[in-house]
Amino acid sequence: MRTRCSAVATAALAAVVLLALAGCGSRGADGGDGLRVVTTTEILADLVREVGGTRVQVSSLVPAGGDPHSYEPTPVDARKVAEAGVTFTNHLLLEEHALIKTIDANAPGDAPNVSLAEASEAYGAHVIPLVEDLGLDVLWLGLRVRGDGKARGAARSSDVVLRATRHDGPGRLVAYVTGALGEVDVLFDSGDGHTRDDTAVLPPAAHTHLNWAFTRPGIHRLTLTAHLRNAGGPERPVGTATFTFAVGADADRVADAGGGDLTVLDGGHADLTVDLDRGTLYAFSSDGGERQRVVAARDALIEVPEQARETIPDDERFAAVGRPGEQVHQLPQAVLGRHVHGEIDPHLWQDARNAAAYVQLIRDTLQRADPGGRAVYARNAAAYLGELEALDDYLRAQVSAIPPARRQLITTHDAFGYLAEAYDLTVAGFVVPNPAQEPSAAQVRRLTETIARLRVGAVFMEPSLRQRATVLTQVARDRGVRVCKLYGDAFDDAARSYVAMMRHNARELRRCLT
Repeated sequence: MRTRCSAVATAALAAVVLLALAGCGSRGADGGDGLRVVTTTEILADLVREVGGTRVQVSSLVPAGGDPHSYEPTPVDARKVAEAGVTFTNHLLLEEHALIKTIDANAPGDAPNVSLAEASEAYGAHVIPLVEDLGLDVLWLGLRVRGDGKARGAARSSDVVLRATRHDGPGRLVAYVTGALGEVDVLFDSGDGHTRDDTAVLPPAAHTHLNWAFTRPGIHRLTLTAHLRNAGGPERPVGTATFTFAVGADADRVADAGGGDLTVLDGGHADLTVDLDRGTLYAFSSDGGERQRVVAARDALIEVPEQARETIPDDERFAAVGRPGEQVHQLPQAVLGRHVHGEIDPHLWQDARNAAAYVQLIRDTLQRADPGGRAVYARNAAAYLGELEALDDYLRAQVSAIPPARRQLITTHDAFGYLAEAYDLTVAGFVVPNPAQEPSAAQVRRLTETIARLRVGAVFMEPSLRQRATVLTQVARDRGVRVCKLYGDAFDDAARSYVAMMRHNARELRRCLT
């Protein structure tokens, strides 16, 4: 029996339970409570408080120490949104999609609903691609949606529904996600016949990681059908395609036998992709930068080589994949957890200048929602922008004191690309291990070799990801390097504001890398 998360049901409940309250919010600062503002994260709430001061009443939907990538909204969250005069999200697919759907379904129609990361480019924010390269020995295969689909009526709260409708090949094909705490969510399973349960759901412009397990070697063909679904509306077809896998076989030989016209995907990062604008499915290979290519489904041959053979762990959570001790050929998920994101890195605030762009956008949004507070918001924003300028100088000064050869970051989460680019650091790697399985010898070796080759003096973990950092801390201990703390997506009791968080990061980098 397959294990399934309840995110869709939870999101649907939260999205509809309080729509009737949408006109009941406090929209002005004259009612005593102040302008009610709802944000998705603590970091955004802190920025709003700095600009709004006593004229705003701010609440964050993601609780203290929570992970915006995975937080599931509740009916209470829907009520908060319905009563808000302004809502702020980060978006660029930072937040769990169910959270975005809850906000868009419940935010009052005349209240500003602002996606800061996207809109802040007009205020000088700098965005960078999200580059993921773990140097795996086999292909890293995920699912992706490209195009905005606006011509089809898609919005940021839409769902792209991807179903497995046919599988031809020996044994079973099981595609599943391993969550951050080791839970298993099966998306496709050919073993019980394909039903409407064999489904993956993604927002537009999103990408996700998953495991692809094959119980027997041979040639496997998987047919996927995509539909677009908006809230309250029917599913509309987008396209259908069949992808071919060479499992435990020499893919080059298979390609040659087929006439040599097939493109073998055997390494790096690729996705089975729904293109909303073209209305088709294909394989998309990308390194997060300029090296991108589209391979038609009929021309793609996905290699699952013999070295991809793995043993199913003795853990009941993996019962949906097979019996303990059985071997499967598997393309790994690589980055564990329900890790849905886009092509742009959403963690803009790790560059203090981007946070300044957020503040200017917040100022203008609050002024539009509460014209009577225009002067207050302008004055507060100007004072806080000066503080952020000093913070930017402080970060540069601290990092400049680190010898250039030692400015290497190995972390538990790919959240520090902006920190690295803005302050002359290098992201050498990140590790998000699966607590339900021991890491392979090859994974440990690669991490150990990276630490040794770069002479890394410390590795960094986020407080909220401490329980997922066992591999990182063990390898660091074995190599005799420090384990230090960097804040990424959330505060803790030691850092309760954005400035405090970033000043800690600056001090910690200098302390641990020099």
